[in-house]
Amino acid sequence: MSYRVYLVEDEENLNHLLYSYLAKEGWEVQSFLTGLKAKKAIVDNPHLWILDIMLPDIDGYQLIGEIKDRYPRTPVIFISARDDSLDRVLGLEKGSDDYLAKPFLPRELIIRSNKLLERIYKSNKDTDEQVISAAYLIDIKKRKVLNQKREEIALTSKEFDLLLFFTKHKQQALSRKQILSHVWDTNYVGTERVVDDLVRRLRKKLSALNLETLYGYGYRLVESK
Repeated sequence: MSYRVYLVEDEENLNHLLYSYLAKEGWEVQSFLTGLKAKKAIVDNPHLWILDIMLPDIDGYQLIGEIKDRYPRTPVIFISARDDSLDRVLGLEKGSDDYLAKPFLPRELIIRSNKLLERIYKSNKDTDEQVISAAYLIDIKKRKVLNQKREEIALTSKEFDLLLFFTKHKQQALSRKQILSHVWDTNYVGTERVVDDLVRRLRKKLSALNLETLYGYGYRLVESK
């Protein structure tokens, strides 16, 4: 599948370098040097955004907010010269799916982008739908969640991945480390706080989902309320 990938990076040399690596994957790539120009392209809804946090006009946090408001399931990878745990947490809270601190090898960005695109867009060969409770229906192929009225509930890609992980392991105690490994993969560097933040957002959007907190360990999905 040919993916459309939008790159936002204000360092011109790095922008050109990353563009060339992304294009070699056979993807349709468009790059931007400013946040304002990228903002105008949000309506294109590419398969993946790669955003620098520090931009000369609007920052990546503002840009991801506008992207996720309009297209909550579109994945975003943050890149930043500041290797700061707070930046990682803030990015994940705003819906980013991965984070790379500069300097990094372009090949690492390609590997992470491939993993993210495959996880989100590849078809599920086993089933298209899975009933998770009397309250919700999950469409795996389309990555949608519907309520009893068959109205769609907008979830970010990370929220959807977490929900699917819980439903495939119903009644099982899942540690924060297990959740981190599955939803963020084993390359994630940061605190386990992001798991709690993601669970909090999932509970808010799916209030009928009965997620038990296992203090000092993790969470468990039990029968719906």
